[in-house]
Amino acid sequence: MTSQQNTLGRIYILPQAIKSVARHSALQSYGVISLAPSNMLEAIGQFVNRNNNYGIMVSSDSEGITIELNLIIEYGLRIKTVADSVAESVKYNVEKTMGIPITRVDVHVRGLRISNPD
Repeated sequence: MTSQQNTLGRIYILPQAIKSVARHSALQSYGVISLAPSNMLEAIGQFVNRNNNYGIMVSSDSEGITIELNLIIEYGLRIKTVADSVAESVKYNVEKTMGIPITRVDVHVRGLRISNPD
């Protein structure tokens, strides 16, 4: 949980809120097909619970927030270009929406997929 102090009181931001903004931002980026589970436990939880909390890890420290994304991108695109674009988009949108500094966005490409086989 992340918190901020202002003149009116304290604001608490849960990791689920940050994950939601990061998920939307990543899926709107060009070349991203979907998010991928980071380990077997998340993969099993995805099928059992049907939750949308897989593929994104959020951790916080005194310097800011670190976000880790696991993506499946479209085959035929430059991986580094798509990963850089996603990282910048997620960083910008989370900082703009939540008002908290993002120190790092790690993008792991877990697979490639052909979106249109024609």
